[in-house]
Amino acid sequence: MLEECRLPYRMIPVNIAAGAQFDPQFLKISPNNRMPAIVDPDGPGGRPISVFESGAILQYLGRKTGRFYPADERKRTDVDQWLMWQMGGLGPMAGQAHHFRLYAPEKIPYAIDRYTNECNRLYGVMNRRLADRPFLAGAYSIADMACVGWASRYQRQGQDMAEFPHLKRWLDTMLARPAVQRGMKLRVEQASKVDMKDPAVQKILFGQRAR
Repeated sequence: MLEECRLPYRMIPVNIAAGAQFDPQFLKISPNNRMPAIVDPDGPGGRPISVFESGAILQYLGRKTGRFYPADERKRTDVDQWLMWQMGGLGPMAGQAHHFRLYAPEKIPYAIDRYTNECNRLYGVMNRRLADRPFLAGAYSIADMACVGWASRYQRQGQDMAEFPHLKRWLDTMLARPAVQRGMKLRVEQASKVDMKDPAVQKILFGQRAR
């Protein structure tokens, strides 16, 4: 997806299972000790700038490149509201569904039902929105980029895409885009070796408190 912006970039892995997100150098870039985070060496005024939080990163890159983030205020507001919808709804709720369905050491039926049902509701919102337009804000935008990763994991969230034909059409269209395919294939080999059932890993990932 970034390649569509024609920006040079270098991916630097951060081993969150080992606690590398608490390294002081990383915290200078991402004070919330979460990914993603970027450093643009050619930021405003020609000086480097760091940006954390996926929505802020997408907005920054959209403004900088002039692509996938319209300058027209009415159109931009349409993109913004669906981007914020993902940040406040789809992402957090799908993340909780993943946690309680796949990673929680104890299966809690209420939590599983709560987040599986909320994902279902959110998929219904997307499905209605996409009934009469190809993408969330009409034209392909950073809002679609923000949502595709979560929507592509619908099975992990206990969802049946057959219930949401317009969403399925959108997802198929998104996953057919060459740049989306390149982005989805980005992998850190070390991450694939992490045992999410390891209590030590779970303590780092799921047991964090204020520092």
